Parts: sequence; C-alpha cells; structure tokens
Amino acid sequence: MDSGESEVTPLSGLELLEDPALLQDADAPQLLAALAAMHRIRAYFDRCEPRLIDEARDRGATWAQIAPALGLASRQAAERRYLRLKPLAADAPETTREHRVRATRNQRSADRAVAGWARDNAAALRQLAGQITALPSDASNPSSAEAGPSIARLRDALGGNDAAELVQPLAAAAASLRTSHPGLADQITELTETTDTIRTADTARRSSPGGSET
Repeated sequence: MDSGESEVTPLSGLELLEDPALLQDADAPQLLAALAAMHRIRAYFDRCEPRLIDEARDRGATWAQIAPALGLASRQAAERRYLRLKPLAADAPETTREHRVRATRNQRSADRAVAGWARDNAAALRQLAGQITALPSDASNPSSAEAGPSIARLRDALGGNDAAELVQPLAAAAASLRTSHPGLADQITELTETTDTIRTADTARRSSPGGSET
C-alpha cells in the first residue's frame, strides 16, 4: 500500500463524529462515507445479534432476560426483533442449515408445550383476559388510548375457542397496563415468566441425551 494512502477500515468515515468542527466542515462525499460506514457496522451487528440470542437461548436464557439486554421493554419486542433479524444471520457462513432446522423444530416444540399448558389453564387465562377487556375505554381509564389496540386483539382472541390464542395478546398488553393497572400487569408478567420457563424446559429436554427431536 502506498504510504500516502490511509487504510480503509469498517470505521472509516466515522471520525467526523468525534469532533463537531469536523462534522460542521464536512463535504457531501465525507458525509456519504460516514453513512456508508454506519451501514457496514449496522449490518455486521444485525448479523451477529440473532446468533448471540440463539446461543443465549440454548443456555437457558429467557426472552424476558434477553429483552432488557437489548434495551427493549418486553419479551415480545425481543422476539419480534429476533425474527426480523434472523434471515440476516442465516446468510452468515457460520450458520449451518442443520442449526436452522434444529432451531425451528425447537421453536415449534416449545410453542406446542405452551399451547398445551394454556389449554390446561384455560379458565384462568380467560378470567384474566376478561378482566382486561372489561376495562373502560373512556377517560376514566388512563391507559385506554395506549392499551386500546392490545385490548382489541385480546378481545378477538377471547372470542375464539382456543385458549392458546390468548397467550400472545395477553403478553402484548402488559406494557400499556403497567402504570394504570399494575396488578393486571403483574399477573401478565407471571404468565410470561411461566411460558418462558415452559419453553426453556422443553428446549432443555430436547437437547438432553435421549430427548425427542421431532
């Protein structure tokens, strides 16, 4: 390399952010170089994040534990982020087809385990869902505007015949109820902790010697 040329690194261009004066004096090509550097870094982290989550889940970490590590408010937000980024991780050479198949099977098995638990506890889930959907939707309920969409989805699920369909809408309603109805939010938190435990136990069972891989 010519001694007069500077080495291009993944961070090349971001030196503008180290000094407000540099940023103020930057021309368009320099700013575009900085944006390109940010894109490279973001893409790298987006590929790495779901792989780290996979490893954490394999070692027993729950979605409720992963969410705050990602700066997210709920396990549902963490799962949605994971699913959004997962295709990027699948493109990484270190991620094998066998690993992806195993992860998919584990997810489906855990979903079945949670669904079975929900059906066994249908009465309690329907009672909790009924309390939440019965909350007033006027000014007397300070959470009505924020919780409205979540409660609407929960009401739709409550009208169905399968209690397993209540699990996700209930969990999604927790954040919007935390301030105005902490008692209900606590019950939902207990529910999500239970389902996380069921998922972790099911994955551990499948990973143990003699565990089912169906």
